[in-house]
Amino acid sequence: MKNPKVNIKKIELLSDNWYTLNKVTFDYQSKNGTWKTQSRESYDRGNGATILLYNPEKKTIILTKQFRMPTYLNENETGMLIEACAGLLDKDNAEDCIRKETEEETGYQISEVRKVFELYMSPGSVTEKLYFFVAEYEEKHKVGIGGGVEEEEDIEVMEISFATAMSMVQNGEIRDGKTVILLQYAQINGLV
Repeated sequence: MKNPKVNIKKIELLSDNWYTLNKVTFDYQSKNGTWKTQSRESYDRGNGATILLYNPEKKTIILTKQFRMPTYLNENETGMLIEACAGLLDKDNAEDCIRKETEEETGYQISEVRKVFELYMSPGSVTEKLYFFVAEYEEKHKVGIGGGVEEEEDIEVMEISFATAMSMVQNGEIRDGKTVILLQYAQINGLV
Protein backbone atom coordinates (compact mmCIF):
# COMPACT_ATOMS: atom_id res chain seq x y z
CA MET A 1 0.00 0.00 0.00
CA LYS A 2 1.47 3.34 -1.06
CA ASN A 3 -0.80 6.10 0.24
CA PRO A 4 0.74 7.67 3.40
CA LYS A 5 -2.71 9.04 4.33
CA VAL A 6 -4.11 5.52 4.78
CA ASN A 7 -3.28 3.13 7.61
CA ILE A 8 -5.15 -0.19 7.47
CA LYS A 9 -5.79 -1.34 11.02
CA LYS A 10 -7.79 -4.52 10.54
CA ILE A 11 -9.30 -6.69 7.80
CA GLU A 12 -12.12 -9.00 8.90
CA LEU A 13 -13.42 -11.76 6.63
CA LEU A 14 -17.22 -11.51 6.51
CA SER A 15 -17.87 -14.11 3.80
CA ASP A 16 -16.00 -16.31 1.38
CA ASN A 17 -19.03 -18.21 0.13
CA TRP A 18 -18.75 -17.27 -3.54
CA TYR A 19 -16.06 -14.58 -3.54
CA THR A 20 -14.57 -12.62 -0.65
CA LEU A 21 -16.33 -9.95 1.39
CA ASN A 22 -14.12 -8.15 3.90
CA LYS A 23 -14.71 -5.41 6.44
CA VAL A 24 -11.70 -3.08 6.39
CA THR A 25 -11.07 -0.74 9.33
CA PHE A 26 -8.54 1.98 8.57
CA ASP A 27 -7.31 5.40 9.58
CA TYR A 28 -7.58 8.08 6.91
CA GLN A 29 -5.90 11.50 7.06
CA SER A 30 -8.26 14.19 5.77
CA LYS A 31 -7.27 17.36 3.90
CA ASN A 32 -7.02 19.34 7.14
CA GLY A 33 -4.51 16.82 8.54
CA THR A 34 -6.76 15.12 11.08
CA TRP A 35 -6.94 11.33 11.21
CA LYS A 36 -10.30 9.55 11.30
CA THR A 37 -11.03 5.87 11.72
CA GLN A 38 -13.40 4.47 9.11
CA SER A 39 -14.79 1.05 8.17
CA ARG A 40 -15.82 -0.13 4.72
CA GLU A 41 -16.95 -3.43 3.27
CA SER A 42 -15.00 -4.50 0.22
CA TYR A 43 -16.15 -7.26 -2.14
CA ASP A 44 -13.32 -9.02 -4.01
CA ARG A 45 -14.38 -11.16 -6.96
CA GLY A 46 -11.19 -10.74 -8.97
CA ASN A 47 -10.67 -8.71 -12.11
CA GLY A 48 -12.53 -9.18 -15.38
CA ALA A 49 -12.57 -8.44 -19.07
CA THR A 50 -15.26 -7.43 -21.55
CA ILE A 51 -15.36 -7.06 -25.32
CA LEU A 52 -17.46 -5.54 -28.06
CA LEU A 53 -17.39 -7.60 -31.25
CA TYR A 54 -18.21 -5.45 -34.28
CA ASN A 55 -18.45 -5.88 -38.02
CA PRO A 56 -17.83 -2.58 -39.83
CA GLU A 57 -19.05 -3.88 -43.21
CA LYS A 58 -22.41 -5.19 -41.94
CA LYS A 59 -22.59 -2.47 -39.24
CA THR A 60 -23.49 -5.11 -36.66
CA ILE A 61 -22.34 -6.11 -33.19
CA ILE A 62 -22.54 -9.25 -31.07
CA LEU A 63 -24.12 -9.01 -27.62
CA THR A 64 -25.37 -11.57 -25.12
CA LYS A 65 -28.55 -11.83 -23.09
CA GLN A 66 -28.83 -13.70 -19.81
CA PHE A 67 -30.53 -13.75 -16.42
CA ARG A 68 -28.78 -11.64 -13.74
CA MET A 69 -30.17 -12.16 -10.24
CA PRO A 70 -28.85 -8.87 -8.75
CA THR A 71 -30.70 -6.88 -11.42
CA TYR A 72 -33.85 -8.91 -10.78
CA LEU A 73 -33.63 -7.95 -7.11
CA ASN A 74 -33.27 -4.28 -8.13
CA GLU A 75 -36.27 -3.51 -10.34
CA ASN A 76 -35.40 -5.47 -13.50
CA GLU A 77 -38.75 -7.28 -13.90
CA THR A 78 -37.43 -10.24 -15.89
CA GLY A 79 -33.85 -10.24 -14.62
CA MET A 80 -32.68 -10.54 -18.24
CA LEU A 81 -29.78 -8.27 -19.17
CA ILE A 82 -28.29 -7.51 -22.58
CA GLU A 83 -24.52 -7.25 -22.31
CA ALA A 84 -21.20 -7.29 -24.07
CA CYS A 85 -19.41 -10.60 -23.62
CA ALA A 86 -17.43 -10.64 -20.35
CA GLY A 87 -15.78 -12.90 -17.81
CA LEU A 88 -13.50 -13.06 -14.80
CA LEU A 89 -9.77 -13.38 -15.41
CA ASP A 90 -9.25 -16.20 -12.93
CA LYS A 91 -5.55 -16.95 -13.53
CA ASP A 92 -5.47 -15.79 -17.17
CA ASN A 93 -4.16 -12.48 -18.44
CA ALA A 94 -6.88 -10.17 -19.74
CA GLU A 95 -6.32 -10.88 -23.45
CA ASP A 96 -6.33 -14.67 -23.05
CA CYS A 97 -9.40 -14.45 -20.82
CA ILE A 98 -11.43 -12.40 -23.27
CA ARG A 99 -10.54 -14.63 -26.22
CA LYS A 100 -11.68 -17.69 -24.23
CA GLU A 101 -14.86 -16.00 -22.97
CA THR A 102 -15.71 -14.77 -26.47
CA GLU A 103 -15.61 -18.31 -27.88
CA GLU A 104 -17.50 -19.81 -24.92
CA GLU A 105 -20.23 -17.17 -24.77
CA THR A 106 -20.65 -16.12 -28.41
CA GLY A 107 -19.20 -18.97 -30.47
CA TYR A 108 -16.78 -16.63 -32.24
CA GLN A 109 -13.04 -17.38 -32.19
CA ILE A 110 -11.06 -14.18 -32.50
CA SER A 111 -7.33 -13.63 -32.45
CA GLU A 112 -6.92 -9.86 -32.81
CA VAL A 113 -8.23 -7.91 -29.81
CA ARG A 114 -7.52 -4.30 -28.92
CA LYS A 115 -7.55 -3.07 -25.32
CA VAL A 116 -9.23 0.32 -24.96
CA PHE A 117 -9.61 0.86 -21.18
CA GLU A 118 -8.95 -0.45 -17.68
CA LEU A 119 -11.76 0.83 -15.42
CA TYR A 120 -13.06 0.33 -11.89
CA MET A 121 -16.81 -0.13 -12.30
CA SER A 122 -18.09 0.10 -8.72
CA PRO A 123 -15.17 1.46 -6.68
CA GLY A 124 -17.20 2.25 -3.57
CA SER A 125 -17.57 -1.41 -2.66
CA VAL A 126 -16.04 -3.74 -5.28
CA THR A 127 -12.30 -4.22 -5.92
CA GLU A 128 -12.75 -5.44 -9.53
CA LYS A 129 -10.91 -3.75 -12.35
CA LEU A 130 -12.43 -4.41 -15.78
CA TYR A 131 -10.33 -4.59 -18.95
CA PHE A 132 -12.27 -3.35 -22.02
CA PHE A 133 -11.56 -4.71 -25.50
CA VAL A 134 -12.92 -4.37 -29.01
CA ALA A 135 -12.46 -6.75 -31.95
CA GLU A 136 -13.74 -7.12 -35.47
CA TYR A 137 -15.62 -10.31 -36.30
CA GLU A 138 -16.66 -12.02 -39.51
CA GLU A 139 -18.77 -15.10 -40.21
CA LYS A 140 -15.60 -17.14 -40.76
CA HIS A 141 -14.79 -16.61 -37.05
CA LYS A 142 -17.95 -18.50 -36.01
CA VAL A 143 -16.77 -21.87 -34.64
CA GLY A 144 -19.64 -22.79 -32.32
CA ILE A 145 -23.07 -21.83 -31.07
CA GLY A 146 -21.88 -20.00 -27.95
CA GLY A 147 -24.24 -19.79 -25.02
CA GLY A 148 -21.66 -20.51 -22.32
CA VAL A 149 -20.08 -23.75 -21.20
CA GLU A 150 -20.81 -23.70 -17.50
CA GLU A 151 -23.98 -25.40 -16.22
CA GLU A 152 -25.27 -22.15 -14.70
CA GLU A 153 -24.88 -20.17 -17.93
CA ASP A 154 -27.85 -19.91 -20.27
CA ILE A 155 -26.72 -17.23 -22.69
CA GLU A 156 -28.53 -16.04 -25.81
CA VAL A 157 -26.23 -14.70 -28.52
CA MET A 158 -27.55 -11.62 -30.33
CA GLU A 159 -26.27 -10.18 -33.59
CA ILE A 160 -27.89 -6.79 -34.03
CA SER A 161 -27.25 -3.64 -36.00
CA PHE A 162 -25.23 -0.97 -34.27
CA ALA A 163 -28.08 1.52 -34.85
CA THR A 164 -30.51 -0.85 -33.12
CA ALA A 165 -28.15 -1.22 -30.16
CA MET A 166 -27.88 2.54 -29.75
CA SER A 167 -31.69 2.81 -29.86
CA MET A 168 -31.86 0.08 -27.20
CA VAL A 169 -29.59 2.18 -24.97
CA GLN A 170 -31.85 5.19 -25.47
CA ASN A 171 -35.07 3.30 -24.69
CA GLY A 172 -33.62 1.46 -21.68
CA GLU A 173 -33.43 -2.05 -23.16
CA ILE A 174 -29.63 -2.03 -22.73
CA ARG A 175 -28.81 -0.97 -19.15
CA ASP A 176 -25.49 -2.65 -18.51
CA GLY A 177 -22.74 -0.10 -17.80
CA LYS A 178 -19.86 -1.90 -19.48
CA THR A 179 -21.93 -2.42 -22.62
CA VAL A 180 -23.01 1.22 -22.82
CA ILE A 181 -19.38 2.32 -22.40
CA LEU A 182 -18.24 0.03 -25.23
CA LEU A 183 -21.08 1.13 -27.52
CA GLN A 184 -20.27 4.78 -26.89
CA TYR A 185 -16.58 4.05 -27.55
CA ALA A 186 -17.54 2.44 -30.87
CA GLN A 187 -19.71 5.42 -31.78
CA ILE A 188 -17.11 8.05 -30.84
CA ASN A 189 -14.34 6.19 -32.71
CA GLY A 190 -16.44 5.34 -35.79
CA LEU A 191 -15.91 1.57 -35.50
CA VAL A 192 -19.32 0.64 -36.91
